[in-house]
Amino acid sequence: MPKLAALTVSVCVLAVIATWIFGLDAAKALNLQVWQAFIAWGCHFHAGGKVTGCRNTLVCMIFGALVGMAAVMLAGQMGALGTLAVPIAVGIGASVICLASALPFLTAIPASVYGFAAIAGLIVAGKASPQAAILPTVISIVIGAAFGIVSEYLAGALAKKEAPAAAGAAA
Repeated sequence: MPKLAALTVSVCVLAVIATWIFGLDAAKALNLQVWQAFIAWGCHFHAGGKVTGCRNTLVCMIFGALVGMAAVMLAGQMGALGTLAVPIAVGIGASVICLASALPFLTAIPASVYGFAAIAGLIVAGKASPQAAILPTVISIVIGAAFGIVSEYLAGALAKKEAPAAAGAAA
């Protein structure tokens, strides 16, 4: 089957499975978030796919989530700044992400930003405190990255293989 069709089938089937998994009582009890997993899944492809994309997604998104958690906690301590507390804390967090990209394993700045946004979204939605949001966010990111690599390999298995060049065609 053509590559796009193979990827479509792979993503479709796995999206159904992922959404079902996140709807299970156990996932709900752990406060796992399907939207965070889908961000990580997309990030896997954005980060180049394969093992490298999966690694960059995991490392950078989890790092970004930790920075996001710290930024929200910092904002809570900067109450004297009033309405500037959150923007300044976010700016500091963004600066940390950019500066950290000098480290070889944190070069995927967008992935770190996705992690920051993923945890901030969970906190801002009122579904968890910063400390309570980190574990479900990390688990959701890991599941999403796993779905990314599985969907990629499944699509590869479903795709029509190119016919080898005819060795003796010119003879």
